[in-house]
Amino acid sequence: MMPFVLVPRAEPSRLLTWLSPVIALVLTVLCGMLLFALLDKNPLAAIQMFFIEPLRSVRGVAEVLLKATPLILCAVGLALCFRANVWNIGAEGQLIVGAIAGGAVALVATRDTSGAIILVVLLAAAMGGMAWAAITALLRDRFHANEILVSLMLVYIAQLLLSWAVHGPLKDPAGFGFPQSALFEAPARLPRLIEGTRLHVGFLLALLAACVAWLVLARGLVGFQLKVAGLAPLAARYAGFSQRRLLWFSLLLSGGLAGLAGALEAAGPVGQLTPSISPGYGFAAIIVAFVGRLHPVGIIGSAIVMALFYIGGELAQSRLGLPSALTGVYQGLLLFFLLACDTFIFYRLRRVGSAVSARAA
Repeated sequence: MMPFVLVPRAEPSRLLTWLSPVIALVLTVLCGMLLFALLDKNPLAAIQMFFIEPLRSVRGVAEVLLKATPLILCAVGLALCFRANVWNIGAEGQLIVGAIAGGAVALVATRDTSGAIILVVLLAAAMGGMAWAAITALLRDRFHANEILVSLMLVYIAQLLLSWAVHGPLKDPAGFGFPQSALFEAPARLPRLIEGTRLHVGFLLALLAACVAWLVLARGLVGFQLKVAGLAPLAARYAGFSQRRLLWFSLLLSGGLAGLAGALEAAGPVGQLTPSISPGYGFAAIIVAFVGRLHPVGIIGSAIVMALFYIGGELAQSRLGLPSALTGVYQGLLLFFLLACDTFIFYRLRRVGSAVSARAA
């Protein structure tokens, strides 16, 4: 059998750059069907439950878009960081702190409060997420700490902070001891986009954020500096681009968008603060960002696919008796196959005629 080696391409394949996520998704679906068969489940019925059943009704489509909203916001912010070679892994923590800050403001509202308080809720959440991301930026800037480790560890601190808040100062006194806040009053809740569904105006905010990010990357000077800093740090330094300014800009913007996503969850479908305000949107957004090729428009499509994983996993659990961990398995498979397919953007397989030539290659 002839051995194969990976040989660098003369230049990256543009075709595979955009086909790689599609191929990875197809391989994920095929591997999922094999997994369903091993679990003694009808693979076609399970795939239909994941990708078709959620889209059969207006309510189902609304739920998919609702799930995609925080994913879009978090992934857009992460894409800006990753383009600048700033590895923010803590969007989950920034989302949680944003939910706490926004929720604390929302709990002040009464039935007679002006509806304008929702703007204060969103602003407080964005500032909370920015403040949490600023810790990572400060430690990276002043002490050269690794932003991957710092931002990741801050996620667990944020989770403990949320647990303390719903067990302590923000706990509902009439909640029969359950660790959750009181339900937000109507002025502090997001208005619905479609009656009879849970889809709210936050989805429009997510689309607006993606469009603004696309304009910044395509037309803005800051977007150009982010791309140069990520692709050629030495060239960026030679051109006089401030690495510190780009670090703070990308992390604060990413944290603000993640915090805003937290407020949209708390003041949207949940309507209160709970210990499980996020099912892992901040971590899933990392996959969404890379599947979307770090492009705001691509992120919208990949967020909808990831939302299908969430909704489909819930349906498969309730109707087919499949384990709840299946959503995480699908997310992991998608990331694994994406990384594998991305290898062939820069390399190609070449068959080698002998073991000696293989070692030489």
